[in-house]
Amino acid sequence: TMVNAAFTEIKAAAFAHLPLLQFLYVSGFLTGTGASGRGAQAVGGSLLATGEGQAAFIENNDIRSLSKFTFRGLKSLAHLSLANNNLQTLPREIFAPLDILSDLDLRGNALTCDCQIKWLAEWVERTNATVPAVFCSSPARYKGQNIRDLALEDFDCVTTDFVVHQVLPFQSVSAEPFTYSSDLYVALAQPSASSCTVLKWDYVERKLRDFDRIPAHSAVHCKPIVVQSQLYVVVAQLFGGSYIYRWDTTVDKFVKIQDMDSRMIRKPNDIEAFQIDGEWYFAIAQYRWHQNGFYSQQALHPWHRDTDVEYVEGEGKPRLIISSSSQAPVIYQWSRAQKQFVPQGEVGEVMDVQMVKHFRVKRDHFLCLSRYIGDSKVVRWEGQHFTELQTLPSRGSMVMQPFLAAQRQYMVLGSDFSFTHVYLWDGRFQELSVQAPRAFCYIPVQGMDLLLAPSFKSSTLVYRHVVVDLSLWGGPTACPAPCLPA
Repeated sequence: TMVNAAFTEIKAAAFAHLPLLQFLYVSGFLTGTGASGRGAQAVGGSLLATGEGQAAFIENNDIRSLSKFTFRGLKSLAHLSLANNNLQTLPREIFAPLDILSDLDLRGNALTCDCQIKWLAEWVERTNATVPAVFCSSPARYKGQNIRDLALEDFDCVTTDFVVHQVLPFQSVSAEPFTYSSDLYVALAQPSASSCTVLKWDYVERKLRDFDRIPAHSAVHCKPIVVQSQLYVVVAQLFGGSYIYRWDTTVDKFVKIQDMDSRMIRKPNDIEAFQIDGEWYFAIAQYRWHQNGFYSQQALHPWHRDTDVEYVEGEGKPRLIISSSSQAPVIYQWSRAQKQFVPQGEVGEVMDVQMVKHFRVKRDHFLCLSRYIGDSKVVRWEGQHFTELQTLPSRGSMVMQPFLAAQRQYMVLGSDFSFTHVYLWDGRFQELSVQAPRAFCYIPVQGMDLLLAPSFKSSTLVYRHVVVDLSLWGGPTACPAPCLPA
């Protein structure tokens, strides 16, 4: 028994020289001022070196932290009191060595009911030991509540992150993933390298590696399309015309099979491929697959400096939404009778839209509208028109991409002038350092969620989405072992 002793610390194995110690009572110490100028606050290591102790009462002190090894080896400890200390948290599994613990008293501590204490809520529910009510001191919304009354989801301990998985040492302006012969590939447009680069996923190294290149001296988009088990790549170039290549299995290379009418395609920016009633189409202007090639189907409107095209299908009605730097985005709806798209209206009065992308949350349809000068926007489809839902500050934004990863809805907003911002459905989430991004491409592969970030000025980055359960580790300073790929 030690009461009101002038201790400032109990070090590891402090009672190792008492192998038959069965009862320990320590009260009223660690309340003075140590060398640091404040009350000492630690009990470190294992208190005892043997398993003979039956009861330990460490009460009415100013203990703020315990080592996770404090009770290591005390298999015979049946009664433990840590009452009326200043404990704000407890290391995970600190009580795991106590095989026959029958009584535990944690009353009178200033426990913070956050992720670091979630394990205790789980342990209290399953232990056979008697544990008097343990109350939360913070955060404010849980102050005074019994820890037993909190649902595990109240701790909100799961967070996510995007970490660099691979650096591709080249610039690019678009990325298009595709599956061909059960393998994953990505086609990237590289105008500075005068090529469309095709990368293949290495399932052993879990990285992308070189596969092939298609010459394209001013490529802005390389769109792979698999039709009847045949791979085609549509190469859109700013200058020198645009072309269609086919993968030739007899020579294992891409061969050019078709030129596209340069009079109808002037300075393309985007390609969108889709199927309607079993037929393949793609839109630059718009081309349709017919037997052995793609043929011009329809010119949607006079040239309006179009910047992006998005295919949307909702309520059984195929639609194209064309964004432009000189007018509001235009909506076209497919007419099955005419086999053409007919104008349906505009998306509000939002001008200077660089990119338009669609996503769904439950039954609602939304559009992301990135703008280079004005604020970017999220709008919602109301059955006949779109209404503004959210305005996002942005300057120099060329790309705004929604995607779903690990059942979480994200939206990434790029900028030429500042950091890229990643948003969760319920608020801003993270900043990424991507210089002049021109696209963001989500790829699920091998149990991982990857996000490709083509850059106009720097290396193309591949990010990996990770899910971290903060309740499984001890602090927010670094990603721990349970840093789980989503």
